[in-house]
Amino acid sequence: MHDDRIKIIATLFVVGTGSLWGLYWLPVRRLADIGLSGAWGTLAIVATAALLLAPFAVAARQRLARSRPAALASIALGGLAFVLYSAGLVYGRVAIVILLFFLTPVWSTLIARYVMGWSTPWLRLLAILVGIAGLGLVLGADGRLPVPRSLGDWLGLTSGLLWAIATTGIRSQANPGPGESAFVFALGACAGAGALAPALEPVPSMSIQAVGPALGWALVAGSFWWGLSIPCLMWATARLEPARVGILLMAEVLVGVASAAMIAGERLGPLEMVGGALVLAAGVLEVWPVRRTATAASATAARGGAPDAE
Repeated sequence: MHDDRIKIIATLFVVGTGSLWGLYWLPVRRLADIGLSGAWGTLAIVATAALLLAPFAVAARQRLARSRPAALASIALGGLAFVLYSAGLVYGRVAIVILLFFLTPVWSTLIARYVMGWSTPWLRLLAILVGIAGLGLVLGADGRLPVPRSLGDWLGLTSGLLWAIATTGIRSQANPGPGESAFVFALGACAGAGALAPALEPVPSMSIQAVGPALGWALVAGSFWWGLSIPCLMWATARLEPARVGILLMAEVLVGVASAAMIAGERLGPLEMVGGALVLAAGVLEVWPVRRTATAASATAARGGAPDAE
């Protein structure tokens, strides 16, 4: 009964994390409206998160020192991927950026097959075809060539690719605990945002009146989205099957699309909705084959090897 209760709590954590990140565009765009345009708002958020998570890293400094550099680099790369995603929400349509990010299964399968040399079940090959079909409908719904057009589109697409690389590295390495992992995640995000922000926009000039609200939004986003939800997700991921985690996280897509339609008036057209459904279907196909071998895969990954697929 104790294990069942833990799984219920972990499931709620994953659903809550996905739902919360579906609303992440709100503080990001609010900071842009206040004066922290481009990735400057993201930099403020992740810097706040790194400061809040620093005590976890100090307390677990010995575990961090024993961690493999490849594991830490993979976690930090995940932070960079989220920075690109965050900036994409400023420059692109929320629903489209989220859907482009969730093309991760396509990149994950290709990386696992051709870079890591892992076996590829036929359902994952089908996930590639379904995901690419969804991408074509999402980007070509207006009848034009189905390629990313806005900066937000490119950032969303690139963030999903980097996240696929990061998660492949994370899954194949033994990683530190959730608190210190979240700190490394935020630290990688700080480095990425620090480089990206001046490349996209000049240093912002804010009025004195805007400083207080900007700090408030950065504190809220850094605390809840990065400081609280990321450690919770990492704790829950270690206690649930990868298939369940992947499917439950799709709550982000549903909440993001619905909230953008209701609050920002960004509604998807019929073809975009069909394309979005195909992207979600690709996500289900990508994680479903792992379900029956999740335990064996986790054990193999902890030893630093490649997980076996069905």
